[in-house]
Amino acid sequence: MVPVTSTAHNIAITAESLQEDLTRLEVQKQALERELAAVTAHLGSVQRALSALQALMPDAVSVDAPSSVEPTPAPRVTPVDNTTESADESTATPGHTDGDDDHVKSYGKLTEQILEYFAQAGDVDVRARDVASALGRDTDSGSINAVRSTLDRLVGSSRVRRAGRGLYRAAKS
Repeated sequence: MVPVTSTAHNIAITAESLQEDLTRLEVQKQALERELAAVTAHLGSVQRALSALQALMPDAVSVDAPSSVEPTPAPRVTPVDNTTESADESTATPGHTDGDDDHVKSYGKLTEQILEYFAQAGDVDVRARDVASALGRDTDSGSINAVRSTLDRLVGSSRVRRAGRGLYRAAKS
C-alpha cells in the first residue's frame, strides 16, 4: 500500500508540471497570434498590391490569381493582454481595414531594425538569436523565428550575407 504522503507529493509534482506547461503554452499561443496577425496583414497588402497592378495591366495581358491562392478566412483571434509586447509589434485584427496603412508601416520595422543592427555591428558574424536579443525580441521562439525569417529574406534580397550555417553578416556595400 502507498503511503498517503507519497500520493499527495506525486499530485503536487504533477500539478506543478502542468502549471509550467500551461505558462509555456500561453506564451507560445501569444507568439502564434502575433505571427498570424502579421501574416494576415501581409496577405492583405499583397492582395491590394496585386489588385492595383492588375488594374494597370492591359486587358490582353491580364493576370488572374490562381484559384489555389484564394485566401481562406482566418480564424478570429481573441485579443490578449500582452504587456510585454513591444510597441512596434502588430496587434492588428484579421480583416481590419481601417488604419491598415499604419499597420503596413509597422510591419517593416523589424527589417529596418535588423538593417540598423548590421550597420552598427560592422564586419562580424552574428547568429539570429544574437540579433533577436539585441533587438529585445528573444522572449520566445516565435519572436526569434520571426527574426530568423526576416534575416533569410534579407539574404535573398542580398541586403545581408550568410556567413555560414546560422551565421549572418552585413552585406558589403
